Amino acid sequence: MKSICIFLAEGFEEMEAMFPLDILRRGGMDVKLVSVTGEKAVRSSHGVTIMADALFEDVSEEDVEMIVLPGGLPGATNLDAHAGLDKLILSFANAGKPLAAICAAPMVYGKRGLLKGKKATCYPGFDKYLEGAEYTGNMVEVVDNFILGKGPGAAPAFGFAILEKYAGAAKVQEVKNGMLIA
Repeated sequence: MKSICIFLAEGFEEMEAMFPLDILRRGGMDVKLVSVTGEKAVRSSHGVTIMADALFEDVSEEDVEMIVLPGGLPGATNLDAHAGLDKLILSFANAGKPLAAICAAPMVYGKRGLLKGKKATCYPGFDKYLEGAEYTGNMVEVVDNFILGKGPGAAPAFGFAILEKYAGAAKVQEVKNGMLIA
């Protein structure tokens, strides 16, 4: 069964991984945290250690429904530098499969030229890496096969945008109601 995979590198932003994970699981989606570090325990940008469900080496492309990249530093730069993840991202992009990133992490797609001609958002200052994209500064941008978020404050909206893609607006409202979000 394919999973939405949230890829974790040392220095990831906790909110940008945990909010989407929580929202998607509440919505009944199959979501996995995947470590690119070679260890299941991954330390966040604020010193919180999270246990991943799987190691990158143990996940094949056929297992992945969507790639989700949380930001944070140096998390986003560590994701950007991972050769195996690079190959997976390029394969997904070439096939038009779903890609998501938030905060500093949209730079991973932008530096590869994947956002050219598209509206995009990211953490202010990282827009310089969004090669050929139209930076909007919006909290969330959904365009073609990309879902992009601006930063930590956008994490809930980012998670709900991903859930809506897979489960629809009614499921989003059901999860919001259960979380007491207006």
